[in-house]
Amino acid sequence: MNSVLTYPARYWHQLDDGRLQCDLCPRDCRLHEGQRGACFVRMRQGEQMLLTTYGRSSGFCIDPIEKKPLNQFYPGSSVLSFGTAGCNLTCKFCQNWDISKSRDMDALMDQASPEAIAMTAVQHGCKSVAFTYNDPVIFAEYAMDVADACHACGIQTVAVTAGYMHDQPRRDFYAKMDAANVDLKAFTEDFYFKLTSAHLQPVLDTLIYLKRETGVWLEITTLLIPGHNDSDEELSAMSRWIMAELGADVPLHFSAFHPDYKMLEVPATPPATLVRARNIARKAGLHYVYTGNVHNAEGDTTFCPACQQPLIERDWYEIRHYRLAADGHCPACGTAVAGRFDAKGGNFGRHRIPVTIHRP
Repeated sequence: MNSVLTYPARYWHQLDDGRLQCDLCPRDCRLHEGQRGACFVRMRQGEQMLLTTYGRSSGFCIDPIEKKPLNQFYPGSSVLSFGTAGCNLTCKFCQNWDISKSRDMDALMDQASPEAIAMTAVQHGCKSVAFTYNDPVIFAEYAMDVADACHACGIQTVAVTAGYMHDQPRRDFYAKMDAANVDLKAFTEDFYFKLTSAHLQPVLDTLIYLKRETGVWLEITTLLIPGHNDSDEELSAMSRWIMAELGADVPLHFSAFHPDYKMLEVPATPPATLVRARNIARKAGLHYVYTGNVHNAEGDTTFCPACQQPLIERDWYEIRHYRLAADGHCPACGTAVAGRFDAKGGNFGRHRIPVTIHRP
């Protein structure tokens, strides 16, 4: 593995004025010598762009796959999760701000090669490895190398991301991923611009690309923030867009906000808001709509889209009843349920297990 401080980044070009422009995401950062991009982890050194967090992590944990959240990607399985530091968005409501907003590279204590991560997943019986906690877009080169090592060992890969990236890196990145949960933060440009310093359309482009041009299993999460993105009108518009552009079978998770980072004055999301949002999305025709960060058995459960029988009943991240047939069909009416399934559901439960990556 190359030195973490000299790992060459991809996706950049030199401008006529001598600056280097990063082409990874729509922020298009233009850097003079020694400058870092808005994500903080991509840096110019001489006449090249470097990824300063290659091989360095803020920590590794084994989680239930439902925590990503992915409810229809090998339910009940365990996933080895890790992230690095930094982010290419500036969300004022960030729920992982201590990691994503970190400017202290010394906080990245865990070092691991792609091969060591893959072998750790194998040793612990994990079905997949997730790039999460902060956005894997900004450490794409590292994530893609880890994905190659995982696939060589029969391990699946998962991206938990805001989906904010340019077309070519998007194609390269998702060619290495088996599943993704994309954070659709809102459905207005005003929200994206004012609260994340980003734009809505590139995220919609990522969602359309994933659904129409890849075999990546896709689920979507929207964090509902009272007074900012939870109106009936916005939820209806978003649900109709998902239905028209992505189809009824893409699972949608509505998650509860809690006051954090720069939005401490905003109250936590009432559970009734999540129920209301779920009802709106289901009325729009979406088959699989979930609630998150609250205890709601109905909102945790996967129902048959045809006969409405409960097929995967959950209590938080723990599966209580698993009734899917071995081929992923409803045993009551024979309807196929969208997703990726094993012959029987996993039983990892709601554990969260910190692990250490051993260097070979």
